[in-house]
Amino acid sequence: MAAEQMAEGREQGFPDDQAAVPPRPLDAIDRDILRILQTDGRASIRSVAERVHVSRANAYARINRLIDDGVIRGFSARVNHERAGQGASAYITLKIVQNSWRTVREQLQALPGAAHIALVSGDFDVLLLVHTPDNRTLRELVLTKLQAIPEVLSTRTLLVFEETDLNRRLAADEA
Repeated sequence: MAAEQMAEGREQGFPDDQAAVPPRPLDAIDRDILRILQTDGRASIRSVAERVHVSRANAYARINRLIDDGVIRGFSARVNHERAGQGASAYITLKIVQNSWRTVREQLQALPGAAHIALVSGDFDVLLLVHTPDNRTLRELVLTKLQAIPEVLSTRTLLVFEETDLNRRLAADEA
């Protein structure tokens, strides 16, 4: 059974906020399971169990606990954005009005191509990663959509020329 299929029968999605529940400590086997699933979210329970030297039942229970505890938030595909028609990528820094994070976050989540949003400290408040088909679309996103958000005070766009998927590198190292 593939890891992503284990969540069948549960409510749709994974819990986003586990702040009310203190996290359980992870042991070496839990960390190994996470590393395997980060490299290959489609790994079978049998494969995971064999690689971490536990029974299938133990691996299944551990993965379910990691899901229930909110450690594993979901399973997804690693996408080559250029081959998927999203050839322009950029990190965009934003300065926002104080105490407007939740409002801004909701609007950023609705942006086409938004891949990652982080509230950060330092010279800017928010770091946004976007993938768009081309630079013209990226320009429109920044100039018409981002700068139209009233709580956004300023933006700075950093074009991504090349990137390395570290999870893919880990998978190659293990092969």
